[in-house]
Amino acid sequence: MLYSVLSSILNRVPSQSVHAHCDGPCGVYDPASARVAAEAVLSMTKKLLALAPSEGNDPSAWAVYNNTFSRFVAVKEEQAQEAKKELLILWTDYFKPEHLEANPDLHNTFWKAAKLCSACKVNIDQGKAEELMEAVKKIHHIFWQSKGRSDGWVTAS
Repeated sequence: MLYSVLSSILNRVPSQSVHAHCDGPCGVYDPASARVAAEAVLSMTKKLLALAPSEGNDPSAWAVYNNTFSRFVAVKEEQAQEAKKELLILWTDYFKPEHLEANPDLHNTFWKAAKLCSACKVNIDQGKAEELMEAVKKIHHIFWQSKGRSDGWVTAS
């Protein structure tokens, strides 16, 4: 009977959807996901800069160009946001005061990396995308150093 009453009450209370990663106790962190996202930003930026607009007034050719351009921009912005999310998870959930003692510029490094993610969303700037990759590379090395390892920096492209 108690179970029935509790079930009845709980079924009437609205529930919320929740998502994790992180603030959970799993302890699974890796800067690789930020690297993959930053690398996609760089790739899309290069593709955007290499994309030649259609010549002439052919509506079909312009439609193809506009579609391709829009898709490249959408992926670039999505991946810049993903890189920022992954970096912020590392910064706010993984790194602790003892890591800051070992790396006094840790906060500034992450802050600049997050700002670069935003700059890559707002602009089509290969220099900013390359700076983002360098910032993620620096964070990669700091992260693995904090774990007592020196995993190599490997990119997919």
